[in-house]
Parts: sequence; structure tokens; C-alpha cells
Amino acid sequence: MNNAPTQVTVTAPSRLHFGLLSFGQSTGRQFGGVGMMVEQPSVTLRITWADRLTTTGPASDRAAEFAGRWLDFYELRGVRPCQVEVVDIPPQHVGLGAGTQLALSIAAGLNAWHGRVCPPPAELARSVGRGLRSAVGTYGFLEGGLIIERGKLPDETLSPLDSRLDVPDDWRVVLVRPRHFQGLAGDAEQRAFDALPAVSAAASESLARELREHLLPALAAADFDGFSASLYRYGHAAGLCFKALQGGPYNGSELTALVERIRSLGVAGVGQSSWGPTLFALTPSQTAAEDLRHALLADNTSDAEDAEVLITPANNTGSRIVAQ
Repeated sequence: MNNAPTQVTVTAPSRLHFGLLSFGQSTGRQFGGVGMMVEQPSVTLRITWADRLTTTGPASDRAAEFAGRWLDFYELRGVRPCQVEVVDIPPQHVGLGAGTQLALSIAAGLNAWHGRVCPPPAELARSVGRGLRSAVGTYGFLEGGLIIERGKLPDETLSPLDSRLDVPDDWRVVLVRPRHFQGLAGDAEQRAFDALPAVSAAASESLARELREHLLPALAAADFDGFSASLYRYGHAAGLCFKALQGGPYNGSELTALVERIRSLGVAGVGQSSWGPTLFALTPSQTAAEDLRHALLADNTSDAEDAEVLITPANNTGSRIVAQ
């Protein structure tokens, strides 16, 4: 505790999720899937001295919940009380994994605040109640990049990491988010999974084969066109597993039309992150990303005119923690 700091700042990337490998099957690994971390929008929080645990800023109620879970997990309530200030956080329940990144930021920040070494991924996630289904956000918080996780067996607390690769620095992701609706989360998300038909073994194997034979080799070779084509195929096929709820591979007619509009502008690597409504579009450069953003915002014939459009590079480092 002598090495404990007086201030800790944590900055975490956002998580894009490109689709699950499986769910609802009676045997074998469940969930699994692939996603990628992006620099913006980001979670930023600051931890400083206080007379008792307090949380301030946007999402302060969720921050208090996660901080309380962490303190109870390690039985440290009342030890080195602090203020957790949420300086910035992306919109929640829009497909960016903001809740998980906030939770892990608090867990990592409190570990640093108490002079503790950051624990392994499974313990870090468990300390704040995350990683119940997807582990992309957990591994991405720690390492950044493109993440593929295998899926969980019944006796595993966190899905094992299968592969992790850097994304080329020049590539950009254009995030397109209609402002007026959210995706599913919490109890509503669990009810959705309970109601969906199980993914067939054949569909799961086809998705895994797309990753093994196309997406990963293309990224390893920095093959933008090959990666973009594979990304679209994977997201479309994974989305069809949710057709019973979404009506198709994307969450409703508005997002479907936006995907088609973006592809009509010559962008192949397009898809929906998690339940949406955030869509991602991959471009080979900042200039190409700016051209796409301009075209979407200037188009008064589509729903993109009322969407938030953000350009971001990938994040290949994970979170940044500064203790002083």
C-alpha cells in the first residue's frame, strides 16, 4: 500500500462486436465471436481521494454499482476511500460496449488505486460482474486490436482468447449511429437470447471457417479488400442468426437501408455492431473516411442525415492507466 497513488486516470477504447459464433446449443462452447477495439468514442475516468466512496459524472449510478461490486469482491470497503469521476463515456446500449468498458476501467483503476497488480482477464471481469457472454470487450480492454474468442464451456468463467491481431494504423472505421433508438441490454437482452432458436452446428462451423480461412489471413496480410469482404460476409451471416427478432441480418429496416446505402457508395466492409444501432464501415484511409462521412451527411434521401457519424482509428493497445 506504500506505493499506492494519489490519482489514477483510466482511458478505455470502445468495442465493436461483429457477431457471435453460437448460442442456444445444448453442448459445446457457447457465444464466442469476433470484434475490434476503436479509439473513439472512449471511456475516461479519474480516481482521487475522498472521505467515502463517491461517484460523479455521467453514468455515475452504474459507476457506483461497479465500484461497489469490486470492493465487495476483494473485501476492501472502507479501505482508501475514493471518488470515481466518470469524465467521459460513449452512449450506452448502442453497440459500443460502453458498460463493459466502464466496468473494467473501474476495476483496473481501483486495482491501481490500491497498489494492486492488475489480475488475469477472467478475474478482472468477474470482479465487476462482466464477461457472462462475450469476452471480446475484456480482452480488447487489456490488449486492443481485433479479438476472436472461442466461446464458453459451462465450467469456464470467461471465454478463452483464440486470436488477437493488430489492425493497420492507416485504416479507419466510420461509425454511423441513428440517434433515436438503442439496442438491447440487461434483462431484455437475456429474454431475447432465451426466445431465439439455437444456432445450428453447421452455421457455427461456417462462421468459424470464415474467420479461419478468410478474415484472419486477410488481416494478417493487411489485405484491406479481402478483410472488408470477409467482414461483411461474417456480419451478414452472424446477423441472420437473429432474424427471428431483427427481421433480417440487421436490426430493422432503417439499419438495413443504411447498410445498403453505405455499400452503394463503394464501401464493402459494413455491418452492425452487436444489437446496434451503431453501424461500422471500414475505409483504407482518413481521406476515404472523410469522403464517406461527407457523402452520408449530405444525403437527404436516407436516414444517415439524422445519424451521428464519427471517424476513428482502431485501438491496438487497449486501455491506458496512469497512476501518480
